[in-house]
Amino acid sequence: MQYETMNEFETAISLLKRTLALLEKLPQEQHSEGSVSARIGWLLLLTGKVSQAIPYLEGAAERLKDSFGPKHFGVGYIYNNLGAAYLELDRPQSAAQMFAVAKDIMDIALGPHHADSIESCQNLSKAYDAMKSYALAIQFQQQVVDAWENHGSSAHDELREAHRLLEELKKKNPWDIFK
Repeated sequence: MQYETMNEFETAISLLKRTLALLEKLPQEQHSEGSVSARIGWLLLLTGKVSQAIPYLEGAAERLKDSFGPKHFGVGYIYNNLGAAYLELDRPQSAAQMFAVAKDIMDIALGPHHADSIESCQNLSKAYDAMKSYALAIQFQQQVVDAWENHGSSAHDELREAHRLLEELKKKNPWDIFK
């Protein structure tokens, strides 16, 4: 983490990979293996090495599901990152599947009005937008707007951005003229 704070991501990734190699030999440390793998995947995603990130994120999801159960919030974060990776690789259907799983987990583990739950819903809207499934994109974006409205004045900027994105989606929806 020290190397991450210094923006030495390659060094951080290298050290985490060495740590992962050690943890893989210790079956009782499966949860640590999952956490380290998730961190490597996130850093690879952050540094633009998207296709390299996916196996680490997938492995992390499996390890953490085995350790903490399929509805643990940490698993939700990993699925959210997997969705981002697939979206970056122009695979919006796979992204939508990952974001839907992330949203389900986050809603259960953190509640639907938690900022990270709202983000997973926002990401789901983006994936449907990328697929040109505007009705679904609008539906999830409306959920984002509604969730930020429940935060009150503390989420003024987030709410304004959510409204802006909703209006953009509505302009893209060719069926909107019939409403």
